[in-house]
Amino acid sequence: MTDAIVVGAGLSGLVAAVEIAAAGRRVTVLDQEPEQSLGGQAHWSFGGLLFVNSPEQRRLRIRDSIDLARQDWLGAAGFDRPEDHWPRRWAEAYLQFAAGEKRAWLHAMGVRWFPIGGWAERGRNSVPRFHVTWGTGPGLLAPFIVRARQAEAKGLLDFRFRHRVDELIVENGAVVGARGARLAPSTVERGAKSSREVVGDFERRAPALIIASGGIGGNHELVRRHWPAALGAPPHSMVCGVPASTDGRALDTVARAGGRLINRDRMWHYTEGVRNWNPVWPDHGIRILPGPSSLWLDAKGVRLPAPFFPGFDTLETLRHLLRTGNDYSWLILTQHIIRREFALSGSEQNPDLTNKSIRLVLGRAIGKRAVAPVEAFKEHGADFVVRHTLPDLVAGMNAIPDTRSLDYAAVEHAVRSYDEQVGNPNATDAQVLAVRAARSGYLGDRLLRVASPKPLLDPGAGPLIAVKLHVLTRKSLGGCETDLSAHVLSGDGAPVPGLYAVGEAAGFGGGGVHGYRALEGTFLGGCLFSGRVAGRAVARSA
Repeated sequence: MTDAIVVGAGLSGLVAAVEIAAAGRRVTVLDQEPEQSLGGQAHWSFGGLLFVNSPEQRRLRIRDSIDLARQDWLGAAGFDRPEDHWPRRWAEAYLQFAAGEKRAWLHAMGVRWFPIGGWAERGRNSVPRFHVTWGTGPGLLAPFIVRARQAEAKGLLDFRFRHRVDELIVENGAVVGARGARLAPSTVERGAKSSREVVGDFERRAPALIIASGGIGGNHELVRRHWPAALGAPPHSMVCGVPASTDGRALDTVARAGGRLINRDRMWHYTEGVRNWNPVWPDHGIRILPGPSSLWLDAKGVRLPAPFFPGFDTLETLRHLLRTGNDYSWLILTQHIIRREFALSGSEQNPDLTNKSIRLVLGRAIGKRAVAPVEAFKEHGADFVVRHTLPDLVAGMNAIPDTRSLDYAAVEHAVRSYDEQVGNPNATDAQVLAVRAARSGYLGDRLLRVASPKPLLDPGAGPLIAVKLHVLTRKSLGGCETDLSAHVLSGDGAPVPGLYAVGEAAGFGGGGVHGYRALEGTFLGGCLFSGRVAGRAVARSA
């Protein structure tokens, strides 16, 4: 007999499970993937967390407050539906957590952060709040995996990998367990697509069940089915920023058990995806985290207008690009820019931070080469073109399959017009002014993130580089509607007895805590917060 079942062994599921076990309750964790994928998507993450008025911010003289963070959050979220009642309450609760005990709670478990924070979504965040975990995603997961293994050794936690939940057991209106298929053992590497061969079935019962199964980003059929109407038609071609196991299957089981799913058309996909030259899962894409200096062109070679600059406003840039009738775009930059401004999202693309190497981190600020993973993409990536002259660069861009033929004269005009502004002390170009403001403002930008202004055609800045950018699927911003104890709600607004949801399966809380747009650093934080809330609620009720 177990006191609770957790469906999903990612970050939110692990947090919930260890909270239950810490209260002396017994918990079973079911996951359809093999044991080597323990930790789920969080393992692959950059480890970014949003904190409000943190010591790291204060050391860099960044003035932040919960009132400013609330203003930014609500402005980005744009809550405008009746269904936003619980998401909005979750947003307020999460901000209190991010400005309060979140950092101390993690710090007590040994988690640390890179001292210079990032400024993601500059068009929405008033100040830098993106704190990269020292050790990236694996570093954030580590204390919860340790606690889970300790609970397992005490007989309080039981991992059941290769157990796929197909049905929630409902009796007298309450969820009392789960049924499903036992899948064949798999030795595929972490994150790779595993077999769905069924070798048996199972049934497991408990008075409480927590859905921690993630979203739909690995299932492009579901992404297109729920694509936001406000963005127009879904992209014809997308790359995948999450493993194939992020398939949304468990959400249907919640609906069949009486739980309400809301805001399924709210999603967070990126415009800066590139095909991984060394893929782990199908259609594996990596997101570029660009600084502000690259020239951004649409598929026709037309420069994106202000304020659609690299790293400023993900959703509105996506909306603009899709309105052009194409699902890809181009960045044009130089070696001078790429070595300072290009980062790749993910633990495996940042070995210096993941392996906690101060020596390698310092290498980001010196030398003419970018970090090794970026240089590897530049050399091997199918979406990268490197040339010494602009005519050769445009010819190389036109040689990439599935692209429109670019007019050289149009691209040359865009590049030269930009360069004239870069070299003009009285520039009026909004992007050039934004770069200068970044260089003269936040110290972290000047030290590590924003290149000194140089014209793209400056021979000393080369070679020239072009990057084809794809839409990259990533996060579901909607999901199971939950109250502030993470109880899943039914269509009439009452809790479904025994059923809870956390993490991406709950839209990171409430069924859509981010509204339409995320401030970044809030996905892992939402997993932590909702998992902790649900775990403690289940422990109290057990």
